[in-house]
Order: sequence, then C-alpha cells, then structure tokens
Amino acid sequence: MTQTVDAPAARAHALPTVGHWIGGHPAAGASGRRGPVFDPATGAQTRWVDFASVEEVDRAVAAAKAAFPAWRATSLSKRTDILFRVRNLVDQHRREIAALLTAEHGKVPSDALGEIARGLENLEFACGIPQLLKGGFSEQVSTGVDVYQLRQPLGVVAGITPFNFPAMVPMWMFGNAIACGNTFILKPSEKDPSASIFLAELLREAGVPEGVFTVVQGDKVAVDRILEHPDVAAVSFVGSTPIARYIYETGTRNGKRVQALGGAKNHMIVLPDADIDMAADAAVSAGYGSAGERCMAIATVVAVGGVADPLVEAISARLPKVKVGPGTDPQAEMGPLVTRQHRDKVASYLEGAEAQGATIVADGREHPLYRDSEGFFLGVSLIDEVTPSMDCYRDEIFGPVLTVVRVPTYEDALRLVNDNPYGNGTAIFTRDGGAARQYQFDVNVGMVGINVPIPVPVAYYSFGGWKASLFGDLHMYGPDGIQFYTRTKVVTSRWPDPGTSKVDLGFPRTR
Repeated sequence: MTQTVDAPAARAHALPTVGHWIGGHPAAGASGRRGPVFDPATGAQTRWVDFASVEEVDRAVAAAKAAFPAWRATSLSKRTDILFRVRNLVDQHRREIAALLTAEHGKVPSDALGEIARGLENLEFACGIPQLLKGGFSEQVSTGVDVYQLRQPLGVVAGITPFNFPAMVPMWMFGNAIACGNTFILKPSEKDPSASIFLAELLREAGVPEGVFTVVQGDKVAVDRILEHPDVAAVSFVGSTPIARYIYETGTRNGKRVQALGGAKNHMIVLPDADIDMAADAAVSAGYGSAGERCMAIATVVAVGGVADPLVEAISARLPKVKVGPGTDPQAEMGPLVTRQHRDKVASYLEGAEAQGATIVADGREHPLYRDSEGFFLGVSLIDEVTPSMDCYRDEIFGPVLTVVRVPTYEDALRLVNDNPYGNGTAIFTRDGGAARQYQFDVNVGMVGINVPIPVPVAYYSFGGWKASLFGDLHMYGPDGIQFYTRTKVVTSRWPDPGTSKVDLGFPRTR
C-alpha cells in the first residue's frame, strides 16, 4: 500500500534551515526544535530556524569564554584594524544584507538600506576605540605616589535583539562590545534570523578570531540560559517593555550588568504656529515608515489648539499617495508587517477605536493588499479624536496606525506626554525657539526632536529612553555603550626609593 505525503508539508520540510554560529563556524542545531521563517510579502514560509537547547547555549558560551583571554590581550591597533575591515565589508555588502531584511522582515529596500547605514555609523564610532578607552593619570597625589584609571572589558557579553532591526541593533551592540575587548554572543529574533549569520561571515572574513563573535538562534530557552549562565557578564536587550522588565530583573538577579530597552509611545506635539506642511510630512514619514514597526515611530500626534483641523486635513491628504507593496516593487514605500498575527492585532485597534468613540479618518483594512493578498499587509491608518483612555492610545500598537489627540494648550500637551508611562522619544513642531527650549527642559523623555520627528541620536551620542522605555542605568551605543561594556580599575603606584620606607599603621593619607 502506498503512503501519501502531504505536498505542502513535504515542501516545508525540505526548506533550508538557519543555524547557529559557534567557534567561528556555522553550527547546525542539535536540539530537534525549530521554527518557521516567512516572507511577509507573500505569507509563504521560506526557511526554518534552529532553536538552541541549554546545552547548545552552554557550548556557545564556552567557546566565547575560551576566546576572551587572547582577544582581550590583542592590541588596540589590531582591534581597530579588524573593526575597520568589518565596517568596510558591511558597506560593500549592504545590498545583500538589505535583501535579507526585505525577504524576512518585509521592509522595502530603501528602508533596509537606511537601517544598514545607521548601523555602519556605530561601527565607525567603534573604530575610534583607542581614543574611547583612554584612562586618566594623576601624578604625585602623594609623595612618590601616582594614581591612574584603566577601562577593561567584562568578558563574555550577550545581545538579545528585536525583529524590527535585525542588522542595525546588533551593530549597535557588537561593535562597541568587541572593540572594548569582550567576546559577544548574539541571540537574534527568530522571525528574521538570516542577517545574523551573514554578519558573522563578514566578521570572520574581516579577521575576527574564532569565538569572539557568536550567534545562537532560538526562543525563550536560549534567552533564559543566557540570563542565568554564570559566565555571561552582561546582557543588552531591545524589545517590548514587559520583556525588557523580565530581562532586567532576571539578569540582575543573576549578577549581570543589564541594559534593557523597552517599548514606546512617541508623541509629536504640533503647536499652532508650526509649519503645517512640514509637520504633516513629518507625521506621515515618522508614523508609517517601516510599517510603523519602529520603537522611534511617531504613534501620536498631539494637536494644540486651532492647529488640529488643518493638520489632520493635511495628513489625510497625503495618505493616498503612500505606496504600499512588497519590497520587490521599486515604487513601494511601505511593506507588510512581520507576521500575520501581528498584522491582525494591529488591525484590531481600528475596530476598537471606533467602538470607543474615536473617528477613523483612514482605515488600512480598506487597502486591496489587506483584503486580497496572502501577505501581511495593512494600509496606512489615521485615527482622530483619540483620548488617553482609549486602547489605541494606551497600548504600543507598533504598526501603521497614527493617532491624533487634540488638546487646548501647550501645558495640556506637556502633561499628556509626561503622564505617559513610556519615555522613549518625542518631538515638537513650532517656529517658536523659546517654546521649543522650554519643551526640551520640561519633558520627561530621553530623546527629543525639535522639528525633527525621529530624533535617533548619531552614533557618538547614546540611544535610550526614560521611564518604562529603559531598564538599567546606561543608554545604548555611543559613550554609554563604551561605559557599559567596560569596568574601571584604579591603580595607585609607588616605586621603591631606598631609605624612605617605614612601618606606619595609620590610615593612608595623601599629604
């Protein structure tokens, strides 16, 4: 009797698998667990990704630990040379990396290339490591005594990165981490894992020694083992606030240094004197870029006073011109969302907002690709007359849904932002320099834009929010990144001078 095999199941079984990168080489998964990876533009599964077991994470950490002594002892000039080569190889292969991002995340090529460009800025910053690791020296603090301070690496450090920036956020982390002399373990999102292996191959080509850069694919099993492993000294994380809190509490409970960046609800305040066209352009760009799947996306426009009606009209007039489509369409400006489940969750906020009394100005569910495509598409959506009690305001939607809250005064707008539990990014649009300066002074948010809708700092400053948008003491990349991946050591030295030594049981004094 002939046994039939389901054709779609057979095809799925035969798909390629994204594995780990351990000891400087690809490593196939041995746990027997794996998850599907989809093309968001078609809805089709394109590959599998291995999920690491506890034993596989232990093997990865052991390889990173073994590589640490030699890498730490590598001269700054040699590390810098390797980092320059990493930077150049990423630059040379930016289109191949961008293609992976489009295929697995869904963002259009122009957006993917922008992500890589911002990641490159961080690699360029890390190339300045000889200057960044300079210590301090104080001569003759006491007779014949000098004191100096050193910055030294921590050891094995790990980064747990999100699906929305599968290339840039790892570069935020590993550039500074390995420049400082640490070995680095990356646990990327299981939704779009291929870029991590491509980066690992480029680092090997650049001369990064075996074990210095490691990739462990997986789910909560891998995350929890990283957080518990006694040989992992520090963990960096970017993701949602509930998971960021879990990462921070679990990691610190296990004695690790942790920086965990959480969610956001970014407000863009528009004052009555603002340039309406400029503000509308900014709201559309910052609200719908990357299908709203950015932690720095503008989620809420706060329209002050009489600016509300003309501003909503200007924003809505721009929405039909936003071209939604797959990354294979050269005209597309916004692609699909990352999974069907996430797309459906985002769409549910439109129904909920209307039921709670808001006005749907533009409904992304009416887009043909939402109705007729197998891809995870949702058109651009605009919700007006939103109040702080509505779900579409209180929750981080993380999709192409822009909400408008109307308030009568600047003071009301400021109160709205400061009362929000998130404090990641904010922007104010105005022609009044005094009002802008007052806002940057008053607002309880970590990153502020003045007529700039997405105030992501350049690489030589640091990225991070306040309140429930950050768990930990230090922001990410830039100067805070160097501080996070190193610890200070202070040396007090005296060289023997015959005839001056004596027994003195008193407390050491400097005079």
